[in-house]
Amino acid sequence: MRIGLISDLHSNLAALETALADLKAEGCEEIVCLGDIVGYGPDPNACVERVEAECAVTILGNHDQAALGDLDTEYFNEYARTATDWTANALTDESMSFLQGLPLSVLHHDVRLVHASPLQPEEWTYVLSLAEAERQFLGFDERVCFIGHSHLPVILESSSEIRVHKFPVNEAFQLSRNARYIINVGSVGQPRDRDRRAACAWYDTDSHQVCLRRLDYDIKGVQQKILDAGLPTFLASRLAHGM
Repeated sequence: MRIGLISDLHSNLAALETALADLKAEGCEEIVCLGDIVGYGPDPNACVERVEAECAVTILGNHDQAALGDLDTEYFNEYARTATDWTANALTDESMSFLQGLPLSVLHHDVRLVHASPLQPEEWTYVLSLAEAERQFLGFDERVCFIGHSHLPVILESSSEIRVHKFPVNEAFQLSRNARYIINVGSVGQPRDRDRRAACAWYDTDSHQVCLRRLDYDIKGVQQKILDAGLPTFLASRLAHGM
């Protein structure tokens, strides 16, 4: 089975629609969402509705939890806090109910799905170093764990040592039978790897291949919607730079 993976949508409906269409065209039979449906962008309710309709599994992200008022936003930067407050006021009862029911971690088709990290997922830890990756491999027993959170697509392999593989774009990467993996699928709605294109991925449970997709979408249209919503200008401008 080919599974589509999306994460960190951040209320960017145009990017989400583009990713969903691409993953279906790539033959994905299911789509899963690794969290952060909302935050930063102008279309939180529409994104929640699309995820609820399209995704077989959805994981809770820290921005989702923050918008529900269940996470202290003290460590957020000023733009994230402003967007969180705006999102909390914009969410419908139906959207809030959906977000409130989301789990922190799920085992699905023998792969682990979390938003930030498998070890204590409620801590929202960023996996940004080899030392942290080594620690996080202790947090799950499965061969593969998919994550988001940092908005930086990468493949981390654990065999005799921890290795970092640059995620090839639009090319299948073959996972080794003798290794375990933590794979960050990047961000649909707010990439931060200096590539402004939406990121998503698919995983084939039979061939054990994974593929990162990068997709152009209507960034200018989303930027205008951010400005029209009264959200900070910076949240619009950063989309053009992928950072």
